[in-house]
Amino acid sequence: MPSAQKSVQAPRTPWRLRRRGLFFFALVLLLTEFLDEFVFGVREAAWPLIRDDLRLTYTQVGMILSVPGIVGNLVEPSFGILGDVWRRRALVLAGGVVFAAASLLVGLSASFAALLAATTLFNPASGAFVGLSQATLMDAAPERREQNMARWSLSGSIGNAVGPVALGASLGFGLGWRWPFYAACALALLLVAAAWRLPFATPAADESLPSRARLAGGMREALRALRRREVLRWLVLLEAGDFTWDVLRGFLALYFVDVVGVSESRAALVVVVWTCATLPGELMLLPVLERVRGVKLLRVSASVVLVLFPAFLLAQGFALKVALLCLLGFANAGWYAIIKARLYAELPRRSGTAMTLGNVFGLAHDLFPLALGAFAERFGLGAMMWLLAAGPLVLLVGLLTAPAEKE
Repeated sequence: MPSAQKSVQAPRTPWRLRRRGLFFFALVLLLTEFLDEFVFGVREAAWPLIRDDLRLTYTQVGMILSVPGIVGNLVEPSFGILGDVWRRRALVLAGGVVFAAASLLVGLSASFAALLAATTLFNPASGAFVGLSQATLMDAAPERREQNMARWSLSGSIGNAVGPVALGASLGFGLGWRWPFYAACALALLLVAAAWRLPFATPAADESLPSRARLAGGMREALRALRRREVLRWLVLLEAGDFTWDVLRGFLALYFVDVVGVSESRAALVVVVWTCATLPGELMLLPVLERVRGVKLLRVSASVVLVLFPAFLLAQGFALKVALLCLLGFANAGWYAIIKARLYAELPRRSGTAMTLGNVFGLAHDLFPLALGAFAERFGLGAMMWLLAAGPLVLLVGLLTAPAEKE
């Protein structure tokens, strides 16, 4: 009888351990996105404070928003390809260490040049640390890409919400805007320690080939993928969808201070409120995706945003603007998750390549903040904001022309 009990019960313990291990693995991956968006949320809410402290112009703000992304998109493509064919785990851990160093240096910045140098470190570090973590999550369950990307986006949205709150708490305690970046440095090092023994598979690795040959093969695969129409479609739509999300967020606090005329603390609060308004949409996305195809959902939400965004810009009064902004954040929820999941679906077993193509295609996207900052310098920030309406318009046109069989 004891032996019979052992034969029945023995497999249960490894299964429980395996489930715990998978949960911990996914949690670490999701926390990298939380941290990345936490840093981003702190920075976007702190722009008025950073600008006044370091005496930055709009053009310099635009440079800080653009140049690091351009540098990152020149460096990161090799990380994505290597993540498919070489040591993904080593790249993730090294990226985490550099991410921690960049966070520390942003907090220590005392000039435009120092801040630009520190933020320039962020993008390649994020590509290795966060981008390859996302690719690993997509590889873990290919049939659940949209749902897992929804979880990823929710984790990022929570980080976005916590970031400005952390900034507000730091200001409330008289610590200034720098201490949240020091906290991000510590959290990045904790995540590196947590990921130290975790497995990061390289899905397209061919151990019989030398590293140089594997990298060359990965580059050829990326070039072939870039010539595919549907891959190009989702790359374009990924950038267009960002206009009323990350690009808007980069100028949002400045818009409320310089155009609407509110205080810096109220502008930071607006960023918090807007980010929190996206959370219900992100939470609802998971059950909705079980019943509705992602492309159909995107078509409806893009149409809604095309109405809400001009209404937000035209609205008079602080309260009405914030209310419309909250509706805009709710309608935006799910854009990145669904579009990025479709891109990964077009490139099975090449998740790092999908990341690489996003970087290559993002080079033009990273020039937008610089161009927008220069436009705002000449014509005013209020006029510049109208240019962002091009994003949802391009998104809707691209979705309406998508082949029915790809839905």
